[in-house]
Formats: sequence, C-alpha cells, structure tokens
Amino acid sequence: MSLLTVENLSHGFGDRVIFEDVSFRLLQGEHIGLIGANGEGKSTFMNIITRKLEPDAGTVSWSKRVRVGYLDQHVELKQGMSIRDVLRTAFQYLYDKEAEMNALFAKMAEVDADELEVLLEETGQIQDDLSHNDFYILDSKVEEVANGLGLDEFGLDRDVHDLSGGQRTKVLLGKLLLEKPDILLLDEPTNYLDVEHINWLRNYLQNYANAFILISHDIPFLNSVVQLIYHMENQEITRYAGDYNEFLRVHEMKKQQLEAAFKKQQKEIAHLKDFVARNKANAATSKMAMSRQKKLDKMEVIELDAEKPKPQFNFKQARTPGRFLFQTKGLVIGYDEALSKELDLTMERGQKIALSGANGIGKTTLLKSILGEIPALSGSVEHGEHLEIGYFEQEAKEDNNRTCLEEIWEAFPHFTQYEVRAALARCGLTTKHIESKVKVLSGGERAKVRLCKLINRETNLLVLDEPTNHLDKEAKDELKRALIEYNGSVLLISHEPDFYESVVTDVWNGESWTTKVF
Repeated sequence: MSLLTVENLSHGFGDRVIFEDVSFRLLQGEHIGLIGANGEGKSTFMNIITRKLEPDAGTVSWSKRVRVGYLDQHVELKQGMSIRDVLRTAFQYLYDKEAEMNALFAKMAEVDADELEVLLEETGQIQDDLSHNDFYILDSKVEEVANGLGLDEFGLDRDVHDLSGGQRTKVLLGKLLLEKPDILLLDEPTNYLDVEHINWLRNYLQNYANAFILISHDIPFLNSVVQLIYHMENQEITRYAGDYNEFLRVHEMKKQQLEAAFKKQQKEIAHLKDFVARNKANAATSKMAMSRQKKLDKMEVIELDAEKPKPQFNFKQARTPGRFLFQTKGLVIGYDEALSKELDLTMERGQKIALSGANGIGKTTLLKSILGEIPALSGSVEHGEHLEIGYFEQEAKEDNNRTCLEEIWEAFPHFTQYEVRAALARCGLTTKHIESKVKVLSGGERAKVRLCKLINRETNLLVLDEPTNHLDKEAKDELKRALIEYNGSVLLISHEPDFYESVVTDVWNGESWTTKVF
C-alpha cells in the first residue's frame, strides 16, 4: 500500500533548479534513507511533502487518514511548559478521547435505558481504544523515551523556554517518537545526540513497525536502520535497494558503465564526423556521408554529469604559541547552578583533544568559559602567550540576510572579490551558492560558509563545537583530513567517534567532572 505518492515534481529557487520531474513512492513499513550532497534538496523535499512549501509543478498525495510526524527543528515551544508537558502533548488525541468518554458518562444520568445501552457501547469502544494505545501507562512511556534520549538529565519539570536549541530539538524528537505516527520524517535526528542516545534511537528505529524517511550524514547510523536508499543528485531522485554501502557499490558500477558507454560513443561520433567531412564533397561517396550524417543527427548523445566542486579545507597556521595554551584553576562552570566540580585543566601545544560525555553535562559551557564568552561561577582561566583561536560554534544565526559573498567580505575586507569567490569555491560552494543569501542555503552549505571564515584566519588553536553537524560525507572526510594535517592544536566536541578518533591525541570525559547524576 502506497502511503505517499509524488508525481512529476519540479521546484527551484530563482534560477536554481532543485528538482526536475521527480517521482517517488513510500510504501507501508519501508525504512528509507534520503541521501545526497549538501544543497541537493533533501530538506526542501521534506518541506514539500509536508506542505510547508508549494512545488512549482507536480502533485503530492498522502493516503487517507495517515498520521505523519515530522521533526521540525524550528517549532516554537511555549514558555511556561515543562519538558514533561511537551512530551505529554504527543497524546493529546487520547486525552481528547478521555474527555469525550467522561462527557458520555456524565450524560448517562439523564437518558433512558435504550440510550444508556448505546452510550455504554460507545464508552466501551473508547476505553478499548485508550487501553490499546497504552493511555493508562502514558507517564511510564514518557519516562522511557525521556531516559532514552537523555531528557531526564535536564529535569523533566524544567521550562522548555530555558533550553538550548539542541535541547529543544531533543524534546521535539521525544514528542515525535511518542506519537508513533504511521510515517516518521526525520531530518538529521542525531545532530544533538551523544553516542549513548544515538544507540538508543538506533534500536528504536530498527524495531519501528511503521514507515520512516531519514535524512542523515551519519553513515554507520544510516546503515544500521534503513533498507532502501533514495539518492538525490542533479535534480533527480534514484531508488536503490539495500543500505548505504550497497548504494555506493551499485552507484559506482553504474557510473563506470556510463563512462565506458560515453567513451565508446565519443569514438563512434568522432569516426562518423571524420567520415562525413572526408566524403560529403565526393560524388561517389556523398550518399554514404549523408547516411552517416543522419545517424549522427538521430543519435541520443550520452552526457556525463558535471563534476561538482569538492571542498578543500586547509587551515592557515599562526605563529607558534607558548607551551601552555590555557590553564584553569578551581574553575566551576554553569549558569544559575554549577555544572562542574572545581576543574584544574591544562592544554599544551600540540594536543588535539575531544570532549566526550552525555548531552547536558556542560561541554559547550566549558568551551565558552575557557574562551571567556561566559563568566565562570568561580575559579580562573589563564591563556598562554601568542594564542590565536579559531572558534566554530554549534549553533549559528538562522536569519542571515547577507549573501555568502558579503558574509566573507565583511570578515576579510582586504580580500578582492576574486579572492572571496575563490575562498568560498574551495569550500565546495558553486557560483549560485556564493551569490545567494546565507539564510536560503541548506544547513550543510551554511556550515561550509562558516568553515570558510575559519580556514582563512591564521590560528594555532581550533575550538570546534559539533563541526560535522549537517556536513555531507565528502565534506566531513575532508574536514577530518585537514584536522589531522593541521599543525596547531584542537579542542573539539563531536558526537561521532568515527570522525574524531583518528584526529585527537586525548579524550577528556566530561562525565568525570560533571555535577549531573548518572
């Protein structure tokens, strides 16, 4: 049974075409990975099928009475609601059923025997529905999902207005999973989860009885939960059976076959053109030349896809700093309350350190405290000599009305326009991206603009907070290479061990100093 049918879909932004005559079907119970390089239109596709965006052409048809759940990271959460309150709204339709049942019970005192029998049958059906949907154990289900995603670490009675962007996303994900829709639409759900909670989500999706469409650049995670791949490239969507590894094998094989057919056809075209050129003026052979020309005219010429720009991240090196980059003495981090014990930390020149540990223990807070962006509750941080820091924040401003060109030019006013364009191109951005406003780019493209700023500054210490969020596999691999080759020091937070394990020299486990109870 088809839950979703997309036919002849076309869409673009200005003169930039995203989709051209695309068709797609989602069947009951399918677990689909939606993949493609940054900017190929994965999130745009999600917005179109959820009707947040109208396509330029084509139709989107959902099966009747299908319940769709979409992880929308931009939903506003009302001040005054606790995390528990938000999670409970997943069951609003069941609370409405309970209210309807209670109204029927109240009505029973006023009716005759025949009407009473009808009302008893109705309330019995509602009670069966409530029991079937676990209405009477909802609080335990809320606790189970909250524990699995680490929401209990924030305190379930905490006001959602006080949460960070990443924490709010986790709350929305928890609500979505509790709703158990017929179709889950997940756009980068692992971005704000640590390893333990990614494993919990992996197990949840492996056992999910209904259908889902998952966008993720976390390849091990993707491989473990999907059975089909839909690949977005060059305004098309192509279906592949199997996981990401199987997609790579088949895609590479098809690419090689196409290249071989292209070379063979080009040889034939060259041969035919040569024959026509040499024989069209000769009366004895002109008919054969005309025949060859007709064959050329009718030939369906094979075209190879244009090579997309590949990112090249090469960090500029500042002068050598002193031996000690920073030292903390009795440092206690936090906002209204302490998130850590007293910390005596030292980072030396040449170290590359990953901060690990569950979400909510204060990893980002520690980075900001070391950088002096937020005040410590107590203790001190002392920076070493000649320190030149490059900082990549986890969360960036969404509503940026500048173009990419203007964004980089503002940061490097001494650059010529050619140098700005070349810098952005080296990060894997095309001319159309460079001239577009930052706010209309995909998350991965915006990350590349921010990385462009970072690689064009001379640094000797890189402080990176989840730098791989939204980056496609090619950009992620290139960033890993660049960090391995970087002669400076690195302090980073990442939820992907596959990314940082070959980069770092040390791992600091934040769970050893946090005040949070596990």
